[in-house]
Formats: sequence, C-alpha cells, structure tokens
Amino acid sequence: MKKYWLFFAMLPYAAFAADDCATIRTVPDTVLTLQQVVDLGLCRNPQTAAAYASYRASHFNKNAGYSSYLPSLSAGISAGKNYTSKNTTGPNVQTGWQDWNYSASLSASYLIFDFGKRSTDFAATLAQYRAAGFDYDETIQNYVYSVIGAYYELLNADANVTAADMALKVAQTAKDTADKKFKAGAVAKADVYRADTTLASAELQLERAKNNREITKGTLLTKLSFPANQEIVIADMPSSFGSDAESEDIDKLIEIARKKRPDLLRASANKDAAWNRRASAFLKNLPSISASASLGWGDDRFVDTFSPSSNDLGGSIGIRASMPIFAGFANMYGLRAANANYDNAVENERAVKNNAMMDVFTAYQNYKTAKTVLEQTAALLKSATESERVTSGMYKVGRATMLDWQQAQSDLIDARNQNNAAKYDLYVKRAAVALAIGDIQSKLDGENDAKQN
Repeated sequence: MKKYWLFFAMLPYAAFAADDCATIRTVPDTVLTLQQVVDLGLCRNPQTAAAYASYRASHFNKNAGYSSYLPSLSAGISAGKNYTSKNTTGPNVQTGWQDWNYSASLSASYLIFDFGKRSTDFAATLAQYRAAGFDYDETIQNYVYSVIGAYYELLNADANVTAADMALKVAQTAKDTADKKFKAGAVAKADVYRADTTLASAELQLERAKNNREITKGTLLTKLSFPANQEIVIADMPSSFGSDAESEDIDKLIEIARKKRPDLLRASANKDAAWNRRASAFLKNLPSISASASLGWGDDRFVDTFSPSSNDLGGSIGIRASMPIFAGFANMYGLRAANANYDNAVENERAVKNNAMMDVFTAYQNYKTAKTVLEQTAALLKSATESERVTSGMYKVGRATMLDWQQAQSDLIDARNQNNAAKYDLYVKRAAVALAIGDIQSKLDGENDAKQN
C-alpha cells in the first residue's frame, strides 16, 4: 500500500518537472498520453488531496500512540500573595497582604504493567492507520479509473467526429452523383431529394458528434481541475488490443483481489482494530501498576501557626497500583458495545468480501464480452465498408437505387460508431478488471507498453 501511494505521489513531478502542476492554470499544449493525464489529475485533484490529508492525520495519530510506552513528565510553577485579616490571632501574625511566595514542581510517571491494555490500544490505533491507508488507496484507484474512463470517452468522441466527417463526405459524393445522373436523365428527381436528405442528416450527425466531443472534453478537463472551456489534446491508443493472452484465469484474479483490493484490506484492518478495542475494553477492568517520582521547591515568606516559613527542596518516589471497582456499569456496557462492534466488523468484512468477488467476476465477464464485441464490430465494419463501396459502384452504373445506397451508408455509419465504441469500451472494461482486483496501476503500465509497441 505505501509503495503504491508513494509511486503516485512522485509521478507528477517526474512528468511535469518544469511547472508546479497543482498551480498551473492552463492545460499543457503538448499531446498528453494516458499516463500523463493521470499524473496531472493526481497532482491537482482536491478529492485525492483531501484523502491524503486524512491519511496523514491517521499517521500522526498512530505516532501519538507510541506515547503510552514512554514516561510522562510535567512541570509547574506558581506565585502568589496571602492576605491575613485583622481578626487573625497568633504569635508574630502580620495582618494585610503578605510577601510573595513561590513554588515549583516536577513530576514523572510511568506505566509498568497493565495486563496488555496499552499494547492492545496501540494495536487498535495501528490497525486504524492501516485502514486509513487502504481508504486512501481506494480513493486513488477510483479516481484513476474515472480519469481512464473520461480519457477513452474523449477518444471515442474524437473517433465519432472523424466517422461523421467521413459519412458527410460519402453523402456529398452521393449528392453529386445523383445530381449528375439526374441532369443526364438517368434517374428521377426523387433520387436527388433522397441524396439531399442524406446529406442534411450527415451534417446534423457531424454537429451532434462535435457537440458530444465538447461535452466529453469538458468532463475530462473538470476531472483534471481545469476549466471545461480549455483545450486538451490526448494520444490515441493502438487499434489492435485484447488478445486471448491478456486474459487471466478468474481464480487467479480473485486471488489477486484478496491480496490487493483496498476495500478488502481496509475491512480486515477495521476488524483487527475492533478486536483490539474489544480486548482493551476487557483489560480496562484489570489492575495497573505505575511508578511515579516528584521534585518540588517552595518559598513561603508568610509566617504564622498554620504555615511555617520554608525555603526547601523536596521530592518523592513511589509505586502505585490501581484497579477499577465500580464505574456506574460503564465498563460493563463498554465491553458489550466493543463485542457488538467486533461482530459488526466481522460481518462487514464478510459482506465486502462477497461483493468484491462478485465485482471481479462481473468485470471479468464484461471484459470477455467486450473482446468478443470488438471482434464482431470489426467484422461488421469490414462488411459494411465493402457493402457501401459495392452499392455506390452499382448505383453509378444504374444497378442499384438511391435507397440502396442510403441504406448502405446508414449501415456503414452505424458500424463505424459501434466499432469505435467497442474499441474504447474494451479499454474501460480492462481498467474495470484492474480496479476490481485492486491493481489498476499495473494495467495502466500495460496500456502504455501496448501503445509503445
């Protein structure tokens, strides 16, 4: 866990060493890879920064837990004036305000033995610290996954704009062809109208694709804590992706999840903390032994029968044993509450484990399906491309109607959009598997390797 968050903490400074990425106001004007986008987001995102602050607070609380193993030392000083009324009697009694008197003290104490309560308290604090670390880990992974999803959504939107632009060019070609054939008397005016309709529809689809791209771009920029109206250029991913060799066995994935998934590890740490709190609640009813020492000095210039003059240095040492006998049933009910909290933590761990295994299974099945869908849409795109090419040629020689060509164009547009969506959905589904097993960084590295190859 520590290695993971330290890795992410150092990444932004490696990728954006020239600027403080947390304070820059505009997106870098270079083509950003997925890794660079993630780095930039981790450096700027307030949610992950808040999670890190919470983790740091838990770290300091853990360090404070060591204090119970050390002696406590306190010092005090005082200064005051006494007042004696006129009615006070006694030898050498002076009435009114007296001279200043001073005192200083130094005391120390150390817990020698408490039947292990001190160690169980610290073990509970340590388990809470581990749970906070896993909570921070989960926040990081969820954020990285959301950035990955937004990244691929923008790539998909870019691809849809390109596809819509290609469809517009085909529709324009159909319009020009229909005009020429109509002028030559080879087709009826209806073909021209149909071509005009297809061209207008293609123009509309292009505008919709551009609008969707702006929205998805704004979503990604917002996740990176930049204004949504800025521009960002991101690198595309390879089209060849998702081979059978990349699929892990489901049992292996589940085993990885047991070891790395943050919510599972956090639930286990919370259970350990609850167990130690329960033990501490029981040990609270047992005696404890402490050693103490004190050193004091006093200077009292007020002299009467009740307070003799002193200017002395004194001290004491001792051992004290104490045991609670009755505290209004607070200890008994505290122990019962600790038992109930431990039972709750045990059941919560079981519920989290069941949900985690289902998440892994679902993500794994979705990834397998996404690979199949990509293969099918690739075949569909190839078929639709060939069909449109043949139909356009047949229309030009009078062996197909404009309706046939329109249908072929519509099928090609749908096939392109489905293939684009399937391609980037496969990346998202792959990241979902990594998120489900708690190992999203290694998958992110794998995608960068795939891009370089």
